[in-house]
Amino acid sequence: MIPIRGSGGTGSEPKWCPFPPPRRAPWGALLIAALLATMGCGRPSLPVLGTVPPFALTERGGDAVRSEDLAGQVWIADFVFTRCPDFCPALTGRFARLQHQLDVETNRVRLVSFSVDPTHDTPEVLQRYATRAGAGPGWLFVTGPRDTVAALLREGFHVAYADDGPPSSPITHSDRFVLVDRELHIRGYYHGTDDADVARLVRDAAALRDGRAS
Repeated sequence: MIPIRGSGGTGSEPKWCPFPPPRRAPWGALLIAALLATMGCGRPSLPVLGTVPPFALTERGGDAVRSEDLAGQVWIADFVFTRCPDFCPALTGRFARLQHQLDVETNRVRLVSFSVDPTHDTPEVLQRYATRAGAGPGWLFVTGPRDTVAALLREGFHVAYADDGPPSSPITHSDRFVLVDRELHIRGYYHGTDDADVARLVRDAAALRDGRAS
């Protein structure tokens, strides 16, 4: 649907019309149609960019987390690891603020941090990391077998991930936040270190949460 920015008129009948009375009806019908279309202009349309595939991972508390557990909820994913010296602390700090901006504690929006260093990031390690971040129960930290995580990131979320070198080599991963809807459709990618992009994420997530986005 292409948004209509305006009807191009005053919305009132002109005092003088060059057309005979029988010709007024089509103009009135067009005006009504334009007004009805304009009523939908405040409803943002977010593209469907893919679908999160089925997965089963382990949360910081030791519980299993499956993709179907998140169905029916709006949620945001990010990709971090606890030993990250680069932008992970900034991403985690952003998520900590999103908890309050998006009513995460009411489970209307969930946050899910996927560890990209699953060999080191056991549930116990993630639990300590989550505690330091001030994470509430609506913010999940998940880990699992390395191959499972790699396939999910690359083929499911379609984000960058590389951990194929020796143990001393750095882990390469995405700084994107990924917005997922109730049907597990990916609805947006956002730079997690960019203020304007995160503000856009907040607006889009709230619109999905409140049923104001299509």
